[in-house]
Amino acid sequence: MADTATKLPIKSEKGAPAGVEEQSAFTALRREIDRLFDEFRPFGWRLRPGRSMFDVELPRLRDAWQIAPAVDLVEKDKEYQITAELPGIEEKNLEIKLSNGVLTIKGEKQEEKEQKDGDYYLSERRYGSFHRSFQLPEGVDADKIKASFGKGILKITMPKTAKAQNATKKIEVKAA
Repeated sequence: MADTATKLPIKSEKGAPAGVEEQSAFTALRREIDRLFDEFRPFGWRLRPGRSMFDVELPRLRDAWQIAPAVDLVEKDKEYQITAELPGIEEKNLEIKLSNGVLTIKGEKQEEKEQKDGDYYLSERRYGSFHRSFQLPEGVDADKIKASFGKGILKITMPKTAKAQNATKKIEVKAA
């Protein structure tokens, strides 16, 4: 495999003291690496101006909702379970669909808070929406999928077919 190297421009002035040429090469390399990290923003994280790359500004909670809520996927003997944490969402704002073997969960959070007291008036609105999609594993009885929602927790139960429940086979391990 051939090594490919990127050459960085080195600016040198006549009469520069020894070591300055090497120092400018490292300075140019550092600037290029800093530029790459400045442009890279995983999950919408932003670097604050004048801060190091490890001092990251995390997305606000509202921005995090646009990514996706926390979800647990569990396989049990007779069923699969999806559990999602959806604080602040009402049951009427949830939608669960099954289409072509893909289970999609959609939700929207709408919260308004209004407070009047003496010399001040406070009004806040929080909102956001999300959707998550999951490919159903083979052996799910799609007609018997059930969902329940309470105290901000959505639980979806997907029973396995009888064939899928009996498909487990224990394999004996022998010493070599």
